[in-house]
Amino acid sequence: MFGSSKTTVTQAQVLDVLKTVMDPDLHRNIVELGFVKNLAIDGGKVRFDVDLTTPACPVKEQLKAECEQKVAALPGVKQVEVQMTATTTGRNFTGKAALLGVRNVIAIASGKGGVGKSTTAVNLALALAERGAKVGILDADVYGPSIPMMLGVQKRPQMTPDKKILPIVAHGLASMSMGYLSDDNTPVIWRGPMVSGLIQQFLSVVDWGALDYLLIDLPPGTGDIQLTLCQQAPLAGAVIVTTPQDVSLLDARKGLKMFEQVNVPVLGLVENMSFFVCGHCGGKTEIFRHGGGQGESVRLGVPFLGEVPLDPEVVLGGDSGQPIMLRNPKSAVSDAYRKIAGTMAAQLSIANAQAPVQANVKLFWNAGGAGGAAAAGGAPVGGPAPAHGHDHGHAHGHSHEHGHDHGHSHGPGCKH
Repeated sequence: MFGSSKTTVTQAQVLDVLKTVMDPDLHRNIVELGFVKNLAIDGGKVRFDVDLTTPACPVKEQLKAECEQKVAALPGVKQVEVQMTATTTGRNFTGKAALLGVRNVIAIASGKGGVGKSTTAVNLALALAERGAKVGILDADVYGPSIPMMLGVQKRPQMTPDKKILPIVAHGLASMSMGYLSDDNTPVIWRGPMVSGLIQQFLSVVDWGALDYLLIDLPPGTGDIQLTLCQQAPLAGAVIVTTPQDVSLLDARKGLKMFEQVNVPVLGLVENMSFFVCGHCGGKTEIFRHGGGQGESVRLGVPFLGEVPLDPEVVLGGDSGQPIMLRNPKSAVSDAYRKIAGTMAAQLSIANAQAPVQANVKLFWNAGGAGGAAAAGGAPVGGPAPAHGHDHGHAHGHSHEHGHDHGHSHGPGCKH
């Protein structure tokens, strides 16, 4: 603690100089945003906290350095101590859709299968948790649940005395999946209404506890499960995972349009399997073309969250229950997940800052039109998050032949 020596610089002087430190995503200064807290001055010593909106902020160290530099330049200041903290922000939803204790619900989606969506969801969740966030993951792919295998857990969830289901905790993540409730060799042969009912149970009966982020791994496509989640869950945003080729981008575009129709901000687009780097010769091969995701994000006016190469370690990690973030945390792929998680969190903070209170979204079918879903009964969230902020970061994940969403990398031939 600071003592009681004579103050040579005033709080007003410190706050004035901190008003020149701008949050590059929210485009306001950190004093106006209320980030500066616990300011204390003792003679030439100045100490304060900068409380950000997410522990995964990609510019945390940049803001800290700027604060230290500008305050240290004030006359009479001899020492500056800046503590970086975070209080994750969330959106105010009204109605029954709100999940008690969960601040942000993010859908990880794709227009088609085999693009590495589930692997992306798991590793983004781990990247957020690594930064200190409390994170959960819901496997909404009822017909092909893969989260239990990826997390290396296969056991039945427990019930509380008040008939709530406790999520399975693995690697610091709270998780729930149909895979925990069924045998590996037993297919789920259910019609759409039954699947929708199960998703509602996962949202309403599972005791998720206090979470900063709940990531929902959606099945591919734009069917019953997606619509149920848009209706029942307070989605703060969605991330679209695609691969570079046109056939994948076409379906990704449809998924993005679905979220726009139901007023869910699209936080950005991830291009997976962008290229392969040979471990022997270092040659780079664009197996599925390259740059399609970034080009599509520009055309659609949504942020591009990053691209990631193929890597065989992702397969090994997924099959063994040790995702690449845990299996090889110093790998380029793991660094890519960290960057994309930070960029995603930044885009979510932007969306939350811009959004009004959101009422529970109701869906109905337009029988007189093309049969598309429409939204009613709530204030609109608005369009997708603006494409400013920190457009750096990557994601990774591949499709596996046997139904697990974490597949193979096939590199170019080389002489070695």
